[in-house]
Amino acid sequence: MESTELSFEGHAGKVVGRRWADDARGEPDYVVILVHGYGEHSGRYEHVAARLVGDGAAVYAIDHVGHGQSEGEPVLIDSFQEVEEDVHVLESLARTDHPTVPVVLIGHSMGGLIAARYAQRWGDGLGAIVLSAPVLGQWRAADALLAADEIPDVPIDPSTLSRDPAVGEAYVADPLVWHGTFKRRTLEAIQEALRMIAAAGPVDDPILWLHGEADELVPLADTKAGWASLAGRHASAKSYPGARHEIFNETNQDEVLDDVVEFIRANVRSPRRA
Repeated sequence: MESTELSFEGHAGKVVGRRWADDARGEPDYVVILVHGYGEHSGRYEHVAARLVGDGAAVYAIDHVGHGQSEGEPVLIDSFQEVEEDVHVLESLARTDHPTVPVVLIGHSMGGLIAARYAQRWGDGLGAIVLSAPVLGQWRAADALLAADEIPDVPIDPSTLSRDPAVGEAYVADPLVWHGTFKRRTLEAIQEALRMIAAAGPVDDPILWLHGEADELVPLADTKAGWASLAGRHASAKSYPGARHEIFNETNQDEVLDDVVEFIRANVRSPRRA
């Protein structure tokens, strides 16, 4: 698997991203647009990309504005519509590279929120959508933080990410991860995006929701209400007992990634496989 850096001018400055592929094998079977979560960056998904490339994909991802190596005030998002448009530019770049293969969208956590709204706006062009522990319906953590006169300086607890302690240790040590306070405007933008998703109605393209049952950061029950309004005719869901928030980094991550690949294979017919 080769990894190459890409960049373009986004809505709030330079956006930096990555492309993972095995170009020696020729045209990929499908393209994946991978959308990361709050405070992190696309580099944390190298192992996810490796699994997908091994299945025949080319994987594209960006660091959102204010995240990772992209420009912007740290973790400040004024509007998720603009972030979705940055992702749309990425999809356009991927389609320019691979105009004849289907496109799959995968989003985790806040990236699941972005992917859900993206699917409502541009889902007709997607072969499949996968939401990993998405922020949907209601996010009580945001409600509690916004209720405070001043956002408390309480970063994400790394123990909520995975049952594997090495995941939390790597998260804390990663200099590209944001370890500071939530920004009020970002939390307000998340709530605004949740309202827009609820108002826009279901996605009828193939869409899969995956979630850890022991997720304390984005509780399954809160997401379930949002999923009820988002899920269309081709929706499916699965949860994992004992798993925490970052299911792609969980102790059963192989099972989770196998489920993702199986869903893609069942719903995406590539020209080469045909």
